[in-house]
Amino acid sequence: MASYSGRGVHGQVVHILGTRIVSGSIPVGATLDIRALGEELDVSLTVMRESLKVLASKGLIDARQKRGTFVTERSRWNLLDADIIRWRVDGGGGEQLMRDLADVRSIVEPAAAHRAAVHRTEADLDALQDALDAMGRAQADSTAAAEADAAFHRALLAATGNEMLTRMDMLLEPGLRERDRLVHTHAAADDPVPSHQAVLDAVRERDPARAELAMLDLLAKAAHDLDRITASSKGPVTQSPTSGR
Repeated sequence: MASYSGRGVHGQVVHILGTRIVSGSIPVGATLDIRALGEELDVSLTVMRESLKVLASKGLIDARQKRGTFVTERSRWNLLDADIIRWRVDGGGGEQLMRDLADVRSIVEPAAAHRAAVHRTEADLDALQDALDAMGRAQADSTAAAEADAAFHRALLAATGNEMLTRMDMLLEPGLRERDRLVHTHAAADDPVPSHQAVLDAVRERDPARAELAMLDLLAKAAHDLDRITASSKGPVTQSPTSGR
């Protein structure tokens, strides 16, 4: 699920076309004129074909005889792919994605915190503490803060002792990184350390009920931060002379 964007000219073409598709600029069902796109982007047909293979691997496009290369139905897109998540955010679809992520986290992470408090090891505690310490050091560095945040939640899943829960990071982390990219670069966000510290304290003290509640509080704070950032990014609402009734 590694990001493909940024890998030279191929990565640039993949990013441009992926963003257009995910944002709806190139709609579902549209047939791609490969030659015209190559001329527009000033790349060879070889580069175009290689880039389209990447998009096809993500479920965004398909090719059929007599129809050509076309944008597939959204149900076929790999919405957990790191690039698609980034393109959704960059294309203006980030708010709904963040709401969906919050729903998934509310189902998974409180239960994971509960189980981590029961099954954690000293090594798990060390990993959680290291991530929390890194979070505290990275307040002025949004990239490092996002990485530390992701590391904390990854360590918490691992502390459950359940291999399937541990691999839930593959589901959560791409979206979580995009959320953190938004939150940690915004002045409206609060300090994330205390809410994470409360989870770690409960896990360390083997108090599963308190760990679950602490995670619920953390997620509520995360939702509040996102609401504040979303509201501030939209700016003040200007009423027309006939509005406000």
